Amino acid sequence: MVGVVGCGQGKTNEQGYYDKLNVYNWGDYIEPAVLEDFEKEYGIKINYENYATNEEMFAKIQAGGTDYDVIFPSEYMIEAMMNEGLLQELDFKNLPNYKNIGDQFKNIAYDPDNKYSVPYFWGTMGIVYNTKKVDGKIDSWDALWDEKYKGDIVMIDSVRDTVGITLKKLGYSLNTRNMDELEKAKEALIKQKPLVKAYEVDAYKDMMISGEAAMSLAWSGDAMLLIDENPDLAYTIPKEGTNLWFDAIAVPTTSKHKKEAELFINYMMRPEVAAKCAAYVKYATANTEAMNLLPREDVENELAYPKGDLFEKGEVFIDLGEFTTEYDRIWTEIKVH
Repeated sequence: MVGVVGCGQGKTNEQGYYDKLNVYNWGDYIEPAVLEDFEKEYGIKINYENYATNEEMFAKIQAGGTDYDVIFPSEYMIEAMMNEGLLQELDFKNLPNYKNIGDQFKNIAYDPDNKYSVPYFWGTMGIVYNTKKVDGKIDSWDALWDEKYKGDIVMIDSVRDTVGITLKKLGYSLNTRNMDELEKAKEALIKQKPLVKAYEVDAYKDMMISGEAAMSLAWSGDAMLLIDENPDLAYTIPKEGTNLWFDAIAVPTTSKHKKEAELFINYMMRPEVAAKCAAYVKYATANTEAMNLLPREDVENELAYPKGDLFEKGEVFIDLGEFTTEYDRIWTEIKVH
């Protein structure tokens, strides 16, 4: 199932489809059997590659030289790629299963006319912590700066996420373009650095399951998966507010096989397929029909599926345009300090 993107010459199969599809996705973000079932049903071989951050994916698409057909960008990256002309407009005549996506996930600012992306997963950023190692309940981002947990704190190795929650801790917008606010976030993260065990993207999960760390910045879906593995763990959405994030499926301009890409996206919106992925990854699905196929305890868990007005609980990342370089600059300064 897993191949190297761009290798080998494809051909048209018996069903009239090009027989290869290049999918570029986050690590461990899809039920493997779903890919195998798609291959069997349509006679299309999936070449599958992973990326660790939105920025890694963006740089690779922007540089050219690849022929990815399907990608899974986050909301602010969809906006950035739209602005750079790196996404193809979707033909919704080929996406009848779009009807299964909840209305609350449509017409959001990052893709206001729903032209370029189909919602996949959504959730929050919070703190996952070991109740055996932490005193009492955590309700604030300040816990990640508590000196009593020195060497026991893990942060996400991602500029927007880590700088974003620091801005929220300080009472600012996680989309700020105010240099004074950004510098204060930098100072806070430099002050925190001696307390930090590691900056990770995926490895933090094993560290929390094994009890190697007391707490970590975490995405909500990861936290649900970790709690299943280690019942001593708990997840909290801090009172200062958080990042409300959305990951979606899109077709980059690198795709030479849009028909097959849209076939795959429509397949991913089947309720049973979306439910398999949600059950495997433990993230909240944007497919409301799929929610009916999931265990009630999963969809009724408000840490996984927050109720009410979602936008009161969090702020959505936006594309910062050229100001992104300022975030990159302070992130480099934090990491080398």
